[in-house]
Amino acid sequence: MSATTAAVTEKSSVRPIEDYLSLSEQELYDRIQAAKQKLGDRVVILGHHYQRDDVVCHADFTGDSFKLAQQAATRPTADYIVFCGVHFMAESADILSGAHQQVILPDMAAGCSMADMAGIEQVESAWEQLQDLGITSMLPITYMNSAASIKAFCGRHDGVVCTSSNAVPLFDWALKQQEKLFFFPDEHLGRNTGVKFGIPLEQMAVWDPRLELGGNTPEKLRNARLILWKGFCSVHGRFQARHVDERRAEYPGIKVLVHPECRYEVVAKSDLNGSTEFIIKTIKDAPAGSQWAIGTELNLVNRLAKRHTDKFVTLLAPDLCMCATMFRIAPENLCWSLENLVAGQVVNQIKVDDETARWAVVALERMLAIQ
Repeated sequence: MSATTAAVTEKSSVRPIEDYLSLSEQELYDRIQAAKQKLGDRVVILGHHYQRDDVVCHADFTGDSFKLAQQAATRPTADYIVFCGVHFMAESADILSGAHQQVILPDMAAGCSMADMAGIEQVESAWEQLQDLGITSMLPITYMNSAASIKAFCGRHDGVVCTSSNAVPLFDWALKQQEKLFFFPDEHLGRNTGVKFGIPLEQMAVWDPRLELGGNTPEKLRNARLILWKGFCSVHGRFQARHVDERRAEYPGIKVLVHPECRYEVVAKSDLNGSTEFIIKTIKDAPAGSQWAIGTELNLVNRLAKRHTDKFVTLLAPDLCMCATMFRIAPENLCWSLENLVAGQVVNQIKVDDETARWAVVALERMLAIQ
């Protein structure tokens, strides 16, 4: 959990989660629907694309993290925003929501390993080390999949937030402002975007926060146009170039479509790469009878296969799994959260402190003004 947020739970009269663990699937479904009906317009449920089917079926909105935070803002009458996603997503919803709205994460253990790879103290230390080398013409860019404190850091240092769909135009804007970019926390998205923008690999450096100068020589850092934080998605980072070769051998003529959080070698071998929304639209618009191997999260790929039965849709690597942290939010957690709200108890509230929120909004608004 980010140091800039607090989990607020009223201890008195809170129904224990243990009471929900023995309920059947049907009981959970019925009780969630009943709680939603009792709460009415006072609650809005957000479900990320990677969320499991038995949770996302209850969502009022589905989408990626930033889209969901924006959609929540279209429900100003809602007192409660229940975010079925991970911690940094709930932070973004709190930053963009009204002062009277409370954001709830059904399971506080639902974090993001990528976001956790870039802590604010580490980023500030790296920034100071680069400044000490005389590297001052540099602009920070953070991926949406980061803690609110990192977004605020970018806001304070004239930087910006990006998504996987708008990273290229934001790189274009940023390099017109400064000579170098410092991108975190996902090195793969940063590298793949840099390549699309025409930055050669030899002009990229990877910053490992565990090592002095990130594991680089001063010369390497001074010559780099793009400095990449050593972070990755635990799901997308597991796809390998051999998986592309194996799928092509298994299904001649199959199209390979991957998320840009995948390794550079995987993206280079693919036919198409793009954000989650791009992947969804590509499969929707693809001709009947076409074949697709998709390199992204399992729950989404399975949902696309069920939705588009006129096409063959399969996971790029059959031995890979779902996002484990997203999977922590189960119907039991959602039911527990909603029924406590019905009883007047707010559980697992995510609250970003005002100063962090103010600077994070600066970085987000800068993004929206550029894209």
